[in-house]
Amino acid sequence: MTETPSLRRVLGPVDAIAVVIGAIVGVGIFFTPSRVAALVGSGSWVLATWAIGGLIAVLGALTYADLGRLYPRTGGQYELLRDAFGPALGFVYVTCNATAIQAGSVAIIALVCSHNLALAVTGAPAGTLAGGLIAGGLIVALMGINAVGVRQGAAVQNATVVAKLLTLLAVVGAASWFGGAPAPPDAPVVAAPAPASASAIATAVGAGLVPVLFSFGGWQQALWIGGEMRRPRRDVPLSILVGVGVVVAIYLATNWAYLQLLGHARVAASDTVAADAVAVVWGEGGRRALAGAVALSAFGVLNAQLLTGPRLVYAMALDGRFFRSFAQLHARTSTPVPAIAMLGGTALVLLALAGARGIDRLLTGVVLIDGLFFALTGAALLVLRRRAPSGPEGPARPYPGYPVTAALFVLAECGVVWGAFADPAVRAAAHVGLAWIAAALLAYLALFRRGRPGEDE
Repeated sequence: MTETPSLRRVLGPVDAIAVVIGAIVGVGIFFTPSRVAALVGSGSWVLATWAIGGLIAVLGALTYADLGRLYPRTGGQYELLRDAFGPALGFVYVTCNATAIQAGSVAIIALVCSHNLALAVTGAPAGTLAGGLIAGGLIVALMGINAVGVRQGAAVQNATVVAKLLTLLAVVGAASWFGGAPAPPDAPVVAAPAPASASAIATAVGAGLVPVLFSFGGWQQALWIGGEMRRPRRDVPLSILVGVGVVVAIYLATNWAYLQLLGHARVAASDTVAADAVAVVWGEGGRRALAGAVALSAFGVLNAQLLTGPRLVYAMALDGRFFRSFAQLHARTSTPVPAIAMLGGTALVLLALAGARGIDRLLTGVVLIDGLFFALTGAALLVLRRRAPSGPEGPARPYPGYPVTAALFVLAECGVVWGAFADPAVRAAAHVGLAWIAAALLAYLALFRRGRPGEDE
């Protein structure tokens, strides 16, 4: 290891766009539509909920693109929260991200990948123990790949982005050519709720936005790898805007396709909605083929989490607000191996604690914490633009209308936080998320308020 780390600027605009798309289009679109349909009472409200989520994502893209021009460096989101609100908030965000947001996401994604991989190979989802073991093995393998080098992690990312977009286009194509085909007679049907009043609809949509925003999350990860981009001030905002635009379009089309092929009730009842939708047209062979494609997509977004997340931990440790060992890079590969081990190891612990059936609980905790810090990051743009319009990297003219888009984004994310408490089935997980934030703040006050333990300020 070396005490004088130096990240390598080897990533171009295509790599950055692939990171954004790959971080967003992972497993959410292959299982959260069922949860949304079960919470919202009709197909039209399902599409409306996804459209609202897409609008929030666009507002977030505009906000984060502007932040990317101000902070085009590795761990930029940590630095902007630190500079806007103080080091305590920056520490709490990075700690929660490494131990809850991304670690929880890694556990969820690995589970979905393992179940779909088993479905593709054997024709049936993996059992609880087998699914957990496969998921753990996937996490360990990708920890190793990303420890070898950022170029290797990016290569995996670029390849899987193409595969996952082709998978979603195949679902949309099936609906366009064969839409309205009858679902298999043995397909399960559930009676989804039908909210009658405006307040009931608002509550249902608010709860539905929790899984929707989980599926849309990921555009912020471009801010974490600016130090390894060749032209970060241009490519960070470009990758966010292009990546989010592509994802919003493909998500709306995919949800329309699910509803066309299965209908609202069967979407709400399905555990493998993408595979079941394709099976309507292409039978069991198509179902297993699509499950394999979903597993590949999950593998790609799992890689994205382990490629980008450790850079935040590294940036905070380099700033003197975390243990010195996490500010070290491997002498040969220039990768933050200790930070990769921290994120992957925490994900393995959460995987063991939540179990193969704990996806809903993990998802709610992840979205609650993420939503709070999305709102704070949007507010940070307003603070930083007023305080230092040029940014620490020199002049960076803001995008037109940034105060309005940032304010709307903050309000929307506050609504998502409210939505995390709107579903009684997972409300306890939302309370756990709040406790997690409080624990991170206590850790900062006890250990890092004056810098690293044993060091001068």
